[in-house]
Amino acid sequence: MSNLLWVTILLPFFGAFILMLLGTSMPKKVMGAIGCATVGIAWVTALIFSIYHLAHNPNGAVTVPLYEWMAVGLLRVQIAIYFDALALVMTLVITFVAFFIHLYSFQSMYDEEDYRRFFAYMNLFVGSMLTLVLSNNLLLLYLGWEGVGLCSYLLIGFWYKDRNNGIAAQKAFIVTRVGDTALAIGLFFLFYYFRTFNIQAILAAAPVLLPFAGTVITAITFLIIGGAIGKSAQIPLQTWLPDAMAGPTPVSALIHAATMVTAGVYLIARLYTLFMMAPDAMLAVGFIGSVTLFYSGFSALVQRDIKRVLAYSTISQIGYMFVALGVGAWTAAIFHFVTHAFFKALLFLAAGVVIDAQHEEHDLFKMGGLKNKLPLTYWTFLIGAASLSALPIMTAGFFSKDAIIWACYSSTFTRTWFWVAALLSAFITAAYTFRALFLAFHGEQKMEVSKYPGSLMKLALVVLAFFSITVGYIGWPELLLNFDPFGHFMSSVFRPISPGPLHYARGAEAALLFVSAFEVFTGLYIAWRYAKARRWAGVVDRSPVARAVHRFFFEGWGFDWAYDWLIVKPFKAITYANYRDFIDSIYLGIAAVAGLISKGIAASQTGRVRNYAAGLILGAVIITAIVLLR
Repeated sequence: MSNLLWVTILLPFFGAFILMLLGTSMPKKVMGAIGCATVGIAWVTALIFSIYHLAHNPNGAVTVPLYEWMAVGLLRVQIAIYFDALALVMTLVITFVAFFIHLYSFQSMYDEEDYRRFFAYMNLFVGSMLTLVLSNNLLLLYLGWEGVGLCSYLLIGFWYKDRNNGIAAQKAFIVTRVGDTALAIGLFFLFYYFRTFNIQAILAAAPVLLPFAGTVITAITFLIIGGAIGKSAQIPLQTWLPDAMAGPTPVSALIHAATMVTAGVYLIARLYTLFMMAPDAMLAVGFIGSVTLFYSGFSALVQRDIKRVLAYSTISQIGYMFVALGVGAWTAAIFHFVTHAFFKALLFLAAGVVIDAQHEEHDLFKMGGLKNKLPLTYWTFLIGAASLSALPIMTAGFFSKDAIIWACYSSTFTRTWFWVAALLSAFITAAYTFRALFLAFHGEQKMEVSKYPGSLMKLALVVLAFFSITVGYIGWPELLLNFDPFGHFMSSVFRPISPGPLHYARGAEAALLFVSAFEVFTGLYIAWRYAKARRWAGVVDRSPVARAVHRFFFEGWGFDWAYDWLIVKPFKAITYANYRDFIDSIYLGIAAVAGLISKGIAASQTGRVRNYAAGLILGAVIITAIVLLR
C-alpha cells in the first residue's frame, strides 16, 4: 500500500516525460488528457493511501524508502517519503486543486500553439511540489524546492515571445534565488551540527545538541526564514509575485493557490521544533507577516489589473499564515493554507473567464455589467470573494482567518502589533476584494462578451466554489461548538517542546469574532459605495498628496524602484565598467598561449621527408648529449 505514495509523486513526472518525448505526435485532446489524468490519478492514489493511513495509523507517521541516493563518509541520504498528518494535508490539497486547474486548462488553453509544452511544465511543477512536501530529508526537499522554482520560471515566461513576459520570469527566478541561497547555507549549517539531512532526526536531536535561544539555532532559523520569504513572497522578497501575472491564468492559479508560494509556510511548519527553540526567529516570522499584511493590502486597494489585485491578495494571505507561524499557531497556519488553496484558485480561474470574455482585457475600469452575461462566473467569483474576505459562518475563509486572529491575540508568543495587524487587515481585504467584484460584474457593461467558458471550466469553478464554502467546517471554532477535528488531527504533528502556546477565553474570542465580522461588512459596504458612486475617485485627481500616496501604493511601495537603484543599476554599471576584468585576462592569456603553441606545432608540419629526418637526427643528438653529460 505504501507504494501508492511513489505512484502519487511519479505520475506527474511521468506525464511530463511522455508529453515532452512523444507529445509532438499526439492530438491536442490526448495531450490534455495525459496532463489531467496523471494529476487526477495522483490525487486518487494519495486519497486511497490517506484513508488507509488514517484507519491503521491515525496519529503516527510512515517512512517509505526507495533507495540510497548517496553515501559519502558521514553523509547518508535516502530517496524516501515521510508521510504524516502535515504531509497528508499538503498532498491531498495540492493534487486535488492542481487537478481542477488542469481540467480548467484543458479548455482555456486549447487554442494555444504550445499546448503540449504547457501541460508538460504544469505536470513537472506538480511533481516537484509533491517531492518537496513528501521528502523525508532536507536534500530531497531542496531538490523539489528548486524544481518548483525552475517550473515557475518556465510557466511565468510561457509566452516568451513577449519580452515583458521573459523579464517577469527572470525576475521571479532571480529574486527567489536570493532566498534559496540563504536556505542552502542553512542546510550546510544543519548538516555540520547534526551530521544528517533527515528531518525527523534533526528535530529529535535539536533540543539535545543545541541550546535554547542560542546563537547557532537562531542563525540557522534566520537562514531558513530567508528561503521561506523568497518562495512565499514576503517582505522584502515579495516583488516578483505581482509581475508573475505575466503567465497564463491557470499558472497564476497553480502558483498562488496550493503550490509554490505556500512552500515557505510548509518549510517553517515542518521545522517547527527549530523555531520553537529560537524565539527571535519566531518574532521575526510574525513581524514579517504582519508588515506584509499592510503592504499587500494597501497595494491591492489601488490596482487596476484584476490579476494583480489577486496577486497582492495572495501575498496578504501568506502574510496571515506567517503571523500564525510566528505566534506558534501551526495548525491555524496550515488550516488557512487549506482554505486559501480553494478560494484563491477559484478567484484566479474565475478572473481568467472574465479576461477571456473581455477580449483579454485586464483593466477593472474597462469592465462592468458582467453579472447577467456570465452568471455562473459571477456567483462563483462572489463565493471566492466572500471566502477571501472571511464572510462570517458561511465561508471557509472565516474559520481559518479568525482562527489566526484569535491565535495572534491569545498566544504567549504574540505581540500586540500582530493581532492588531491581523484584525485591521480583515477590513482591507474585504474592501479590495469586493471593489474588484463590483467593478468587474456590476454597473454599466462596457464591452461585449467575446468568449464563454466551456463545460470543464464551469465544472472546475463549481467544485472549487463548493469547497470554498464547506472546507472551513473541518475547523469549526470551539467557541461555537466543541468540535474541531482539524485541530485535533494536526496536533499529532505539532508536539511543542514547551507548554502549549494558546490560552482560551470565550469572551475575548467572541469579541474578536464580532469585530472581525463588523470589519468585513464595513469593507464590503465601502467597496460598494466606491464602485457605485465613485465618491472618492475625484479626490485622487484633485489632491497632489492623494496622487502621491495612490502612486506609492500602486507601485508596491517603491520596492522595485529602490532595488533598481540600489542593486540592479549599480551592478550593471560595475559589470559594464569591468567588462575586461582580471579574471577574463587570465583565461584570455591561457587561450593566447595555446594559440601560439598551436601555430608553432602547425609550422613544424611541412610534409617534407628531409625536414622530419633532420628533426629525428637533432633529437637523437640532444638525447645522447643529455645521457653523456648527466
